[in-house]
Amino acid sequence: MAFRRRNKSYPFFSQEFLIQNHADIVFSLVIFILIGLMFEATAKTAILFIQPQYNVTTLSPEGEVTLYHYGWKDFATILFYFFIVIILHAVVQEYLLDKVNRRLHLSKSKNTKFNESGQLCVFHLVSSVWSFYILITVSADCVALTVCFCSRFQVKFFYLTQLAYWLHALPELYFQKVRKEEIPRQLQYICLYLLHISAAYLLNLSRVGLVLLFLQYLSEVFFHIARLFYFTDENHQKMFDLWAVSFVFTRMVTLTLMFLAVGFGLARAENQGLDWEMGNFNTVLIRMTVLLLVCLTQSWLLWKFIRFQLRRWREFRHEQAVRKKAATKQTLRPLKRDSREC
Repeated sequence: MAFRRRNKSYPFFSQEFLIQNHADIVFSLVIFILIGLMFEATAKTAILFIQPQYNVTTLSPEGEVTLYHYGWKDFATILFYFFIVIILHAVVQEYLLDKVNRRLHLSKSKNTKFNESGQLCVFHLVSSVWSFYILITVSADCVALTVCFCSRFQVKFFYLTQLAYWLHALPELYFQKVRKEEIPRQLQYICLYLLHISAAYLLNLSRVGLVLLFLQYLSEVFFHIARLFYFTDENHQKMFDLWAVSFVFTRMVTLTLMFLAVGFGLARAENQGLDWEMGNFNTVLIRMTVLLLVCLTQSWLLWKFIRFQLRRWREFRHEQAVRKKAATKQTLRPLKRDSREC
């Protein structure tokens, strides 16, 4: 299964060989794990990588319900879907983005940004639809947006795949040969996603995390779609206005929901205190730390957004001034000619 057209062969295990064939190597590892399911001696080990662990069956008015906790075995599941995401990344790049790039004939810098927005647009769109589906279909164990000590299969599987995706983004910086000046910017949002998703998963804030991830991903879909249209034609800038509205709305809703759910909801909950076995982290220190982390992140994002909008406004004013000067020069030239002829 070859994901990229190879115009040149490289020595085995060289840097270029690993970069060009990393998806094929990972695909071989996935096949190796799946083959392990076929034999009784290795099936129990292989299932650790494929299926989420720590399931508990409980009785409810609907009947028997299977809920999931988290533990160290989740690292094996994250590793397997880490490999799956690398393969899907290569498929999207090879069969979608590269074909579009060959038609657009973009510059090298725009080509890199186009690939980044294309990959993130697909991921954010799928994740927003998936999270919305979970929110409306899965009858959650907690009705309110407060702490849930257990989660359904879809909720746990969603969080594991989210962690796998953002972890895979780290080696992709190397595989995609991202420029050094672009790496700090991409590392910033990758680490922020990993930090917030891990905190929501480990602190059992899965419900409020799903709502916030849905809003965040939906806002990011608008941004990357606007970016893709801009790279195809620089006159398409109206989508950025739609993204700006959704961005500010997402920041306000995020802060409001976190204060209501964590600041007020958990403060009035009956289960107060720290219990590692039950997964209860409802203490004043942890609540304040979570709120401080969210407030600092949202404030930093708003500050960057305001700087971006001010820069766009200055560039727009500068372009208008240049156009006015060019227009006045064109109108003055025929007047000068007429005066000379007279």
